[in-house]
Amino acid sequence: MKELQLSTFSQLGLNSALLQSLKAEGYTTPTPIQTQAIPSVVAGKDLLGIAQTGTGKTAAFALPILHRLAANRRAAPRRGARVLVLSPTRELATQIAQSFKTYGRHTSLTIAAVFGGVPFRAQLNALNRGVDILVATPGRLIDHLERRSIELSGTEILVLDEADQMLDMGFIRPIRHIVSKLSAKRQSLFFSATMPREIGVLAAEMLRDPARVSVTPAAKTVDSVRQSVIHVEAQKKRSLLLELFADSSIRRALVFTRTKRGADKVARHLEAAGIKVAAIHGNKSQGQRTAALGAFRGGRIRGLVATDIAARGIDIDQVTHVVNYELPNIPESYVHRVGRTARAGAEGVAISFCGSEERAFLRDIERLTRQTIPSVDRRGDGELVADHRDRPTRVDNSNGNSPHNKRARPKRFQHTGDGKVRSGKPSPKKRRHPRVAAR
Repeated sequence: MKELQLSTFSQLGLNSALLQSLKAEGYTTPTPIQTQAIPSVVAGKDLLGIAQTGTGKTAAFALPILHRLAANRRAAPRRGARVLVLSPTRELATQIAQSFKTYGRHTSLTIAAVFGGVPFRAQLNALNRGVDILVATPGRLIDHLERRSIELSGTEILVLDEADQMLDMGFIRPIRHIVSKLSAKRQSLFFSATMPREIGVLAAEMLRDPARVSVTPAAKTVDSVRQSVIHVEAQKKRSLLLELFADSSIRRALVFTRTKRGADKVARHLEAAGIKVAAIHGNKSQGQRTAALGAFRGGRIRGLVATDIAARGIDIDQVTHVVNYELPNIPESYVHRVGRTARAGAEGVAISFCGSEERAFLRDIERLTRQTIPSVDRRGDGELVADHRDRPTRVDNSNGNSPHNKRARPKRFQHTGDGKVRSGKPSPKKRRHPRVAAR
């Protein structure tokens, strides 16, 4: 495609006010999804984008939308918005709204965010005046529709971001209700990291002859993330987590649990050991969630314990490690969790704990990602040793390491202090440490 040859934002023909903002932010070269998506959106076409977070997706729709609104000035509809962006979580909605404000700072366009956990009054005031761009979570937007404090018939552009997470969170029915309130003449932009059948059906309902862009194969993990899985029973996970945090290379870690209660328990356990962390999940107030993210971004805490609410869209730089304390029961969530590290070309480490009851989850993840996650066993002496029990593995039979050779010894790995593991020859004389964290 010709667009892929574009190397600067000015070649995309964007408004000069937007180029000024991009220059101030230090952005000079568009990402692949931006070079593919921006011309189509500027031309008014519907768009179906398959892209994970971290690909520059927000700018891929925010920049051409700002360009279109600036080129076609008109008053925002009273109690409505010219553009509606639907986002699955409060944090992502806040981040998207801030991106619009950053890119559009030299325009007079108005931007507002609507989500739960905060009082209605300020949102009602903004909606009464009408806004050019409204970023909203489905639940709070439905509340406003029921209160008749918002009117969507005048909305010109709809963006549905992170559609597959919307599906996971049960938002498909509310989305269909919201879309029914919009004009059929709108432009629709649809973004999803994966394309399960239900999302494909929804996209077909929403889009008309869309341009299609895909920059990351569905369910592909980032190559710069070094992944491993440690087989450990549930009751030993907490002590193993403390062992990991004893490694100074873990400077900023996201620890994922499946449940809100589990996140709180893990955070309390780490704090009791003197490790500065915070928990973030749906039961936390908006103020608590904002404070936790701010402390994590600012380096004031070393770890953030989160449910999958933080797995997507939260762009936090310099996350050195992702620890899946509990494997997700939705395999796509694994891809988004580990994608929180290795951002902007950096390297990262993803370590997963797998209990016996979670092995089916691990098989689903490996099937989805089409890769075998290296299995290691952490010992009390600080070393990691390959652990292939009950696991299909790929081995080189030429050196005697056949899966049918009972005398074959596993490879050993040792931490180098920078988060990496280094292979080395096993020492036959070294006895197994009596304190074994993983079985």
